[in-house]
Amino acid sequence: MYFVIVLIASVAGSMTGIGGGIIIKPVLDAMGHYSVATIGILSSVTVLTMAAVSVSRQFAQGARIKPGIACPLIIGSVLGGLIGEFSFKAILSATGAGAAVTAIQNAVLALMVITIFIYINVKNRFKSRTSQGFKQAVFTGGFLGIISSFLGIGGGPANVALLMLVFSFEVKSAAVYSLLIILFSQASKLISVAVSTGFGSFTLNMLPAMIIGGSMGGFIGAYLNKRLTERVVSNCFLGIQAVVFGIAVYNIAASLLSLS
Repeated sequence: MYFVIVLIASVAGSMTGIGGGIIIKPVLDAMGHYSVATIGILSSVTVLTMAAVSVSRQFAQGARIKPGIACPLIIGSVLGGLIGEFSFKAILSATGAGAAVTAIQNAVLALMVITIFIYINVKNRFKSRTSQGFKQAVFTGGFLGIISSFLGIGGGPANVALLMLVFSFEVKSAAVYSLLIILFSQASKLISVAVSTGFGSFTLNMLPAMIIGGSMGGFIGAYLNKRLTERVVSNCFLGIQAVVFGIAVYNIAASLLSLS
């Protein structure tokens, strides 16, 4: 079951650039088999695997990036990943309740999905920029890295939407840069966990199956990204948002009920 969930999520996430974590994290929250901290690690490792495979596949298929944009985005995503993990630990420590953190994460996720869904449908009213500035790219990568790490989703639709706005990318081009942000933000988060608390306190028995599913999904998603039209990828992007929003609302309600 976990393998199938991760495979489907990773195909969709790799194809659209939003990362499979935006599906994996809320679905695992809804299943309730693991603690919020363990779910974050399971999702992050799986998404890291998916992103690594997908990025490699994208480049093998001829994808091109601009180093002047990609490098500062990566720098920002690494810093953002560290900040996001620190914020997660701080909130978990302050609340002392995993259900409260789950509710907060899913509320942020739902708000993000609504905002981006509205933006995508009215984006023609906004003037996209063709920013090439180092600072703009670092701050963009940092902001997206914080979201990616804190929510444990790997990036999500915020990556694609903000990259389209700031750098005037089309959906398929934004997907490649989004996957780079996901890759490095999740790597920095997991390195932070490894050198601080280690992974001994997490229940990771499902991780091998999830890693295999993430690897296969990243490969298939990258293949589809190259062969599907912009319109199809955009429609898939919007469809995933609707599904994620529904799951997030369910998780918020379930978490609040468990706290009452």
